Amino acid sequence: MAGDDLPSNVTAPRPIQKRKRPQDNAARANKSARTSTPNAYARRTPPPEPKPVDPEQDDNDGDQSPPRKLKRPGAGARMAREQRQAAEAVRHRREEDQRRQAQEERQRSGADLVAEHYNAVPQLGREWRKTDSQIKGLRNLNNWIKSTLIQKFARPEIIPQHGYLVLDMACGKGGDLGKWSKASPPPGLYVGCDIADVSIEQARGRWAETRRKVMDAEFYVQDTFGRPLFEVPIVRQVGFNPNCGPGNGIIQGGMPTGGFDVVSMMFALHYSFEREDLARGMLKNVAGALKKGGRFIGCMPNSDVISATVKRSLQAEAPGTTPSRKSATPGRAAEGNAEDKEDGEEDDWDPEKPADADEEDDWDPEKPSEPQQPTNDTPSNPNNDEEDDDWDPEKPSEPTPPTQAPQDPSSSNNKAPAMDPSASTTPAATDSSTTAPPLEWGNTLYKVSFPRHQPLPNRPLPRDGTFRPPYGWKYFYHLAEAVNAPEYVVPWEGFRALAEEYGLELMYRKGFREVLGEVHDVEPGVPVDRILTELAERMGVLSRDRSAGRDGGLLVSEEEMEAAGFYHAFCFYKT
Repeated sequence: MAGDDLPSNVTAPRPIQKRKRPQDNAARANKSARTSTPNAYARRTPPPEPKPVDPEQDDNDGDQSPPRKLKRPGAGARMAREQRQAAEAVRHRREEDQRRQAQEERQRSGADLVAEHYNAVPQLGREWRKTDSQIKGLRNLNNWIKSTLIQKFARPEIIPQHGYLVLDMACGKGGDLGKWSKASPPPGLYVGCDIADVSIEQARGRWAETRRKVMDAEFYVQDTFGRPLFEVPIVRQVGFNPNCGPGNGIIQGGMPTGGFDVVSMMFALHYSFEREDLARGMLKNVAGALKKGGRFIGCMPNSDVISATVKRSLQAEAPGTTPSRKSATPGRAAEGNAEDKEDGEEDDWDPEKPADADEEDDWDPEKPSEPQQPTNDTPSNPNNDEEDDDWDPEKPSEPTPPTQAPQDPSSSNNKAPAMDPSASTTPAATDSSTTAPPLEWGNTLYKVSFPRHQPLPNRPLPRDGTFRPPYGWKYFYHLAEAVNAPEYVVPWEGFRALAEEYGLELMYRKGFREVLGEVHDVEPGVPVDRILTELAERMGVLSRDRSAGRDGGLLVSEEEMEAAGFYHAFCFYKT
């Protein structure tokens, strides 16, 4: 062996032994299983014990359904209640969405109806209005009132180098273009907006035909009540404050620079009081477009005259008598207006502005009527060189129900068509006021018809003449050469308070008779504005020969003056 050859002093190495890895019990068991006789269950988990069979769950065909989970007592009732609440919430959201969509559709369809109506109104021309119109004296008076407002309040204290800027909301066919171009001085820019596109095209055409262009003029189709004026490009360019009005409990001020010097709204504001959102939208546009110190001028029906007449007529109805016997007649209305005249609370009338568009026939005095022979009361005015019709109601109004036709002013009874208070409104209430005839007053030229029950406020006419809430009080206005036009009461104090929320403070308010009294029937020693007096003579309101006409040269008949007493003029100042 190899070890025998080693020297005696060398020890032979021990053989190397491999170290064994310690094994635990599991490893030893596995090894034993591999080396021992195989066992059928050695590597399998024991089978589960069979579950007992519930006889009630047995379906007799060998199949067994898993057992149902037990529920806590009352869980079914709670689940049913939660399901009902969820279904109720879904139904409520669906109804809210439907109401909101219906309101939006109604607003859009109303605007469409307004535009369609005024787009279809023919333009009869200035000559017809001066000669054939039955109410030419009233037209002349209304035009003179508007010119007076322009003369008094349009000129700013400091006129910019480029001239002052005017925004005419609801300008119609541009009937006031001549008044503004003849102002002293005329504005540098006139912007007219109206909801009827054909009326805007006619206004553009009228301006294009104007020979003496002393100002720039632009016209836009725009709903100035339901849409922000910020959408109009020229308004954005001039300056518009979209945050004007109440917000966070404080009044937002106007822009330090930019904006219009004058906003005009002639015979249109009352149509915005159909709803609160329209009234606020109108004032937001007015205040947002005005610069600080700017003026807001216009004309609209006088709620003091309306309230006094409603109160007097309702309280005159004796207990036990039916409203049909005590409804106001033109004769009674004339007496009532005489009382209002003594109180000095008259108001101006001119339908030049948008009315509600839920019906189909607004009144516009630009429609032909039978020629009227000249009389001493309303002589023709060949020297009337003051431009235009400006009194044509080129404004959206609510169409008349199909069953109602314009009344011929020459008929013997001189009554306006009967108005159905619930004709195009919400379902009537159940009280007797829904079936009673409307409350009416007027004369042979005009008539006011109030439904006894008002669907929007959902209440009858107030016996004390106080209209609360201030929105939605609807009446129908009838005028010779026109149709019945729905309008809305503008409670004056409520409107004044609302205007203050938008930074508009009242400067001036007078009825048409009071405005005319500044140049006619003036007491001796009281100074007279010669400029306004000469303007009234040129426009056919006063005769240069004070012995002509009636009552010291007045060329407006008494019935026309009574109709004009329904309106007043105003001016607000932007703080």
